[in-house]
Amino acid sequence: MTVLSLPKRSPSVLPGFGLTMGLTLTWLSLIILIPLAGVFIKSAGLGWDAFLALATDARTVAALKLSFGAALAAAAINAVFGLLVAWVLVRYDFPGRRIVDAAIDLPFALPTAVAGLALTALYAPNGWIGSLIEPLGLKIAYTSAGVVVALVFIGLPFVVRTVQPVLADFDKELEEAAATLGATRFQTISRIVFPALMPPLLTGFALAFARGVGEYGSIIFIAGNIPYRSEIAPLLIVIRLEEFNYAGATAIAAVMLVISFALLLVINLLQAWNRRRIGFTG
Repeated sequence: MTVLSLPKRSPSVLPGFGLTMGLTLTWLSLIILIPLAGVFIKSAGLGWDAFLALATDARTVAALKLSFGAALAAAAINAVFGLLVAWVLVRYDFPGRRIVDAAIDLPFALPTAVAGLALTALYAPNGWIGSLIEPLGLKIAYTSAGVVVALVFIGLPFVVRTVQPVLADFDKELEEAAATLGATRFQTISRIVFPALMPPLLTGFALAFARGVGEYGSIIFIAGNIPYRSEIAPLLIVIRLEEFNYAGATAIAAVMLVISFALLLVINLLQAWNRRRIGFTG
């Protein structure tokens, strides 16, 4: 009588699932979940009426609109131009390409305060760019447009660095096969290349948006920080803390958390839907 022996499972480099999952949840709770839960617990202690009054204050609503609106606008701009930058860096070889590629990461390494000062010096009415566009009736510094410019500056690397490796690994034989079958260049890009780039493009969009919502250092110099006009929500939280109005700061933070989570959830659902659509059509 022969006894069948099951194949032995090769030992994993990491410990077992139970231990690794426990460490993961513990670390995630200490770094992210517990601090965020503290914000909601503090907000719950205010009572619904008091929380609603603080969250719907006219100055708070104006700051939230600017923060989320500017972050969405900047992320959309970066999605378009970040894709173009990644395409040029991957598909074309030109003198200075490595320098341009390295310059993309400058917003990562540059302190946000330095970025804000540099942008203000450029776009102020007496700056290099501001002095040229002000006679045309355009003003960027100390307006909400300056907030968008600052967020475009800090958010561009997120889109480029998520799209670039996918584009570099894309099989060019698919494009050649489409051209052989009579597809135009536009049809090849829109039906073959672009669908494959949508997941990383949405990821870069989400990262740029998330960074923009919480950005502080690069904005406060160029925005002007005028209440109801160019004041962002993170700055208003700092102002409330300096006034020892911890309830107001907590209410603004809780609203920002809820809106950010909802928007990022929608973006993740769009990513999942796009992956299923590509898998189905493929």
